[in-house]
Amino acid sequence: MARGTVLIADDDSAIRTVLNQALARAGYIPRATGNAATLWRWVSQGEGDVVITDVVMPDENAFDLIPRIKKTRPDLPIIVMSAQNTLMTALSAAEKGAFEYLPKPFDLTELVSVVGRALSEPNRRAAVRSAPESDPDNLPIIGRSPAMQEIYRVIARLTQTDLTVMITGESGTGKELVARVLHDYGRRRSGPFVAINMAAIPRELIESELFGHEKGAFTGAHTRMPGRFEQAEGGTLFLDEIGDMPMEAQTRLLRVLQEGEYTTVGGRIPIRTNVRIIAATHRDLKSQIQQGLFREDLYYRLNVVPLRLPPLRERLGDIDDLVRHFLRQAAREGYGQKSIETTAIERLKRHTWPGNVRELENLVRRLVALYPQDTITAEIVDAELEQALPVRSDEPQANTEASLSELVEGYLGRYFAKFGRDLPPPGLYDRIIREVERPLITAALTATRGNQIRAAELLGLNRNTLRSRIRDLDIQLFKGP
Repeated sequence: MARGTVLIADDDSAIRTVLNQALARAGYIPRATGNAATLWRWVSQGEGDVVITDVVMPDENAFDLIPRIKKTRPDLPIIVMSAQNTLMTALSAAEKGAFEYLPKPFDLTELVSVVGRALSEPNRRAAVRSAPESDPDNLPIIGRSPAMQEIYRVIARLTQTDLTVMITGESGTGKELVARVLHDYGRRRSGPFVAINMAAIPRELIESELFGHEKGAFTGAHTRMPGRFEQAEGGTLFLDEIGDMPMEAQTRLLRVLQEGEYTTVGGRIPIRTNVRIIAATHRDLKSQIQQGLFREDLYYRLNVVPLRLPPLRERLGDIDDLVRHFLRQAAREGYGQKSIETTAIERLKRHTWPGNVRELENLVRRLVALYPQDTITAEIVDAELEQALPVRSDEPQANTEASLSELVEGYLGRYFAKFGRDLPPPGLYDRIIREVERPLITAALTATRGNQIRAAELLGLNRNTLRSRIRDLDIQLFKGP
């Protein structure tokens, strides 16, 4: 028994054939065309239960056609596929009212699953809105790797909601960029975007910065000062480096998220708040919770939608696009038009990039500013990378002569000092072992390009034991090039 009719529009006959076969095997009735005009005729005549269309068609762009389809048949789910694979493609698909966006190449099993969801779920997408004009050479986020494609799909969905988002990722991966995209292309784009970095504010001033203070609330408070919540009213509040927020401020933030209101420092009248919260951190908050440094209930309030940004070493295929993007930026800023050799790009892909995209951007700017050549060669890149520091850009430089034992001893001294005269929560032994074990296994997996057999051999562990520890420690796996 047929499960529904699927209308397919793609000017590539090979793709049409593959989709026809996959959908027919799944019990659907596929009808395929190579142009937008035929698709429009079928839809306007009431045919089809779901539409699958490429963005670029020989006679019309799908993003121009979709609004007409939604106006004529608002409940008809539309699945958009594209080989362009940029963030703007995903955002445009969501803003035009598409049910789902699939970057090419995609898994046929996933497509069939999406078709099933489209036919079984009520179509409750937001009203169609025009996508903001965008310069393709000035995209907010750059990258076409599989890792970034999934990020784009999640971002596109989140722009249609006001859900709280927790962005995690190493320093330099672009967490604030993602937060700005969620705001600039979301429901609250007409409101303010206010960012606050918890790591950059003295502990004693964080509550005043967040919630504001009244005149005379403390020494030096000569006038009333609005806080970031008040400044972000109707818009988005980005809480960067949330893992560095002191416990007392965490308690007040939790109360705001639970009750939707707050009081200023020194104030008595509750103030209602209407902001979207986006938080970000490079820290492992689950580890912070175990150490008693972060509230578990606040974590679950903030972690409504988790979004992990991959480090650059997991998306090396994006280096070419990123470098050329930074070169175009430098040219627009008056540094001159420069090109880069393919061999130089390949050399960049062999670097570990501890500072991630920020480190790559800084390197490109340095190359443009310091070298007069019109073409950046592999030799030039080698000369600069040899001077790169082996330490993380966001970590203090440690004494390279110190042993692991000395480094752990120093860490424990600082850790105990955080609690003053009190003792840390029970279970310290397991927490410290976990802190050491996680980076050890991650380093072994990185060195072996994700090969678990070689990593187990390197560590001297049974493969099943390694798999168990990877699962228990929630270590993200990736395959190197």
